[in-house]
Order: sequence, then C-alpha cells, then structure tokens
Amino acid sequence: MGGCLASAPFALYPPVHMSIPTVPYQPLDVPESGRLEVAAVVLDEMNSRRSVRDFSDRPVPRELLETAILCASTAPSGAHMQPWTFVLVGDPELKRQIRIAAEAEELENYDGGRLPPHWREDLAPLGTDWHKPYLETVPWIVVVFEQRFGIRPDGTKQHHYYVKESVGIACGMFIDALHRMGLSTLTHTPSPMAFLRTLLGRPDSERPFILFPIGYAAPDCQVPALERKDLNDVMIEVVAVDLETTAEVENYPDSSN
Repeated sequence: MGGCLASAPFALYPPVHMSIPTVPYQPLDVPESGRLEVAAVVLDEMNSRRSVRDFSDRPVPRELLETAILCASTAPSGAHMQPWTFVLVGDPELKRQIRIAAEAEELENYDGGRLPPHWREDLAPLGTDWHKPYLETVPWIVVVFEQRFGIRPDGTKQHHYYVKESVGIACGMFIDALHRMGLSTLTHTPSPMAFLRTLLGRPDSERPFILFPIGYAAPDCQVPALERKDLNDVMIEVVAVDLETTAEVENYPDSSN
C-alpha cells in the first residue's frame, strides 16, 4: 500500500481544507528567464553581510527598526503562534545598564574561566573580549525574547510550539531586513542572559534569545577577511537508490557480530 501511495499522482489527493478564512496565494512574479539573475543578485547582497562590532553613533530612524521587526514577524512559526517579542531600546541610561550587566557576565566568561579553553582559542583570532562599548555607541538595541507560552485574555496558558525554531527563523529574517536597509548588527548572546529579562521588565513566560546592537557601521570599520564554506561543504544531494543496491546494503554482514 505504501508503494502505491508514494507513486500516486498528486491530483488524487484532496486539497487541504482549513477552518479559517483564506486568501489566494500570490508568489512573487519573477520571469522564468530572469530567475538566475535574481538569485545571483540576492546572493551578492547576502554575501556582503558581516557581523560588525565597530559602530557609528549616527542616528537611525525608529521607523527602520519598526519595519525590520515587521519583516521578521512574517517568519513561519509553529501553529502560527509567532512566539517572539522584539524589545526596542534607545534610552541611553538603559543601554548603559545593559552594557554594565553584559560586560559583567562576559568578564566571567573570558577571564573567570567560564568559557572552556577551546572556545577561547577559537575566539582569539577575532580579537573579542569582555569589553562591549558598542552597546552604548549604537543608537538602538533590540533584544528578542522567546515566548515559552502565551497568556490568553482570560488568563489561561496558551501553548506555543517549536519556539526556538520559530524565533531563530524570525531572527534570521530580521538580520536580512536590517542588512537590506544598509544597517549593521551583531548577534550578541552574553551568557547567561537572565539579566535582560529583569532589566527590560519581561514576564516569566519569556526568555532572552539574542541581543542585537543596531546602527550604521563606523566609517573606518574593519571586519575579518573570512571565507565562507564552499557549496560542496554545506550541501549534499541524496537520491533514491535502486532495489539491488538496497538489498546489498541490507544483506551486508553485521560487523558487530
């Protein structure tokens, strides 16, 4: 029966019927002849993105951050619960408090032995340490919180699903949106991050996920000359094997005997 279902034409399967209002899906209308050119442009744009630690204090309009957050909120999520909260911080005093708390944790990580030796060795070429002055330099900080569960209007708990996966996708789309706007950022995750929930007054149902310092890169900003992995290092293609090959694998002697 399984083989018949696997080989049956898609037309035999009924369409999905949803109990919520629907609208026709309208994907981007990209001419077939131009898809590769569009793909190449997108790749060039994304390949120019870099993590930045040297920022300008040049003001960034709030509207750009709001739009980037709206872009991030188009991300898919488990049962469409959208289990994220983007906390926007522009107040200088609050940024200072975040820096002080983050540096205290990072000091323990780098100089207090909380980071294992291999981790510090891998970070050494990047020149990072516990000092995080950019947390005050940038005009904005956005802290993304994962909502472990929601609260309904009647006070009962609303379950959330695939929370980390959903929030991670939203953060990736947030980074993409910022980059396309000409803004720079860094995925900063001072560990532990519980101080952020306290400083920002978030409920027990939320946990800090990533802190994003956001602004324009400094005019003299330098980034490491890193090379990204080649396609062959990050992608493999798996194809179905014929029955004869499968049988040979199944009949191969168990080396554990």
